[in-house]
Amino acid sequence: MAYSGFKLRQLKQQFKINEKGIPLFPQITPLIPSDWLNQTLNIGLKMPLLSEKARSERIISPILFELWEQNNEKFGIYSGFNLEADSKQGLNGECDFILATRGDTYTVESPVFTLIEAKDSDIKLGIPQCIAQMLGAKLYNQQDGNDISFIYGCVTTGDDWQFLKLEDDTVYIDTERYYLDNVPQILGILQNIIEHYAF
Repeated sequence: MAYSGFKLRQLKQQFKINEKGIPLFPQITPLIPSDWLNQTLNIGLKMPLLSEKARSERIISPILFELWEQNNEKFGIYSGFNLEADSKQGLNGECDFILATRGDTYTVESPVFTLIEAKDSDIKLGIPQCIAQMLGAKLYNQQDGNDISFIYGCVTTGDDWQFLKLEDDTVYIDTERYYLDNVPQILGILQNIIEHYAF
């Protein structure tokens, strides 16, 4: 089994984790997008978004690139990376996107954020996979001797964004969802996540 094979109940039983819904980002300072991002999204949204690949290329990637640029390229963005943490426990498989504290290597070092595209445009279907990837990222860091105390995650359809945080044995699921009609808010949340780590 891989990350995509998990159900939420199975994750909670197998990894002894708790689930809690809380507002993760009660106070967020919006991050104003560049003209480039506004134009790129406007063009991308004029075309049919009929697949995960289309949403990835036309919505998600440009938003992550914008964040990378506004932070002076100080973190890494990896797309389609096969995060092998523990295949015996099912913590293996391809991740749609990973943000890591280093971006100057050909291997992912210190993953701190995983983002997946929701299957069938359904956020709820993507949450177990995202949690599994967060668990995999946590274990991956431990194996490399990186004592990162929490991992963030996100499930998105491109239009809707749902954020999560894994800390100790609890996964916190944001009680709010965020929408593409407020890109500055989404960028502000991603910026807040980036600022939690020392790059």
